[in-house]
Amino acid sequence: MGGTIRLGRGKRWLEHPWLFPVVALVFYLVVRFLASGGFINDYWQLVLDQSLIITIGSLGLSLIYGFCGQFSLGHAAFYGIGAYTAGLIGKLYGHGNLAWFVLALLLGAVAAGLVALLVGLPILRLRSDYLGIATLGFGIIVKVLMDNSNKLIPATGGATGMTGTPRIANFTWIFAVAVLVILLVRNLVSSRYGRAWVAIREDEVAADAMGINTTRYKTIAFAVGCALAGLAGGLYAHRYPFVHPSSFDFLKSIDFLIVVVLGGLGSFSGTIATAIAWVFLLEGLRGVLGQAFVDWRGVVYALILVVVIILRPRGLLGGREWGALVPRLSLLGEPFAGKEEHRARVGG
Repeated sequence: MGGTIRLGRGKRWLEHPWLFPVVALVFYLVVRFLASGGFINDYWQLVLDQSLIITIGSLGLSLIYGFCGQFSLGHAAFYGIGAYTAGLIGKLYGHGNLAWFVLALLLGAVAAGLVALLVGLPILRLRSDYLGIATLGFGIIVKVLMDNSNKLIPATGGATGMTGTPRIANFTWIFAVAVLVILLVRNLVSSRYGRAWVAIREDEVAADAMGINTTRYKTIAFAVGCALAGLAGGLYAHRYPFVHPSSFDFLKSIDFLIVVVLGGLGSFSGTIATAIAWVFLLEGLRGVLGQAFVDWRGVVYALILVVVIILRPRGLLGGREWGALVPRLSLLGEPFAGKEEHRARVGG
């Protein structure tokens, strides 16, 4: 991890580890209160839910690219695999049953993770732009398969999209899953896996020379990150009434990539903040520009991307983390750990 956001002595309480669960609980209660009182309508509730779903998927890409340095342009394909897998299970077998809903989410994540494992073993030997092109090609293949999936599985609807999945994923479910995923990612990047991923990102040849099994760690990062995308896709399929292949095309992969880059590579705090802000920005621009100029949103957020990259080349948080999201052991160990100790931890 790159470091924590340094605060003055008077603000050190903002780094207390108990602050995250307290903030999360207060946020949940406030949203529930505002929704029950009619202060948040159904539309903005959908936007909020979508922002949390995108946060889960973006955290997956943050592991792959932000921490492990593996450039991927096919993240939306795994998002779609999870959505179609979980959506089909919910539509054909679940019929609104909560146990089937949970099983569908898990199987959606597992399906995306297994496909990532099979795809990752050969393509993760590539580096830099070549890996990006390979993942882009995989994303296009998956999109074509989704468009024609009704020839094998009529329930998917093919190019016309899939309907009929029960809408079970409400704010409570999505919020709970998002919190669990944040804790999972926090613990992963603070573990020896996370330190190995950072070593690979900084210099793969040096990491290999230090004894790190780079192929194994890259494959783990790819599989876990894509499984999180599949989990996000499963929530998406159970939140919205219509699942269409165009929701998982190349442009959606670019959305995930922009969130991770703007938030700062190697900063899951930045990814979380940017993912939520990104979804609200897109919907806010829809209201400001009107339906006639809605396509101009691409121009506006491209300009925002250019300005941010010029002013902050390392992203908004640039590899730093909110102290409350960093395990106490990392906070204590980081300032005092020497280079030799750090190398030992990376090597496991």
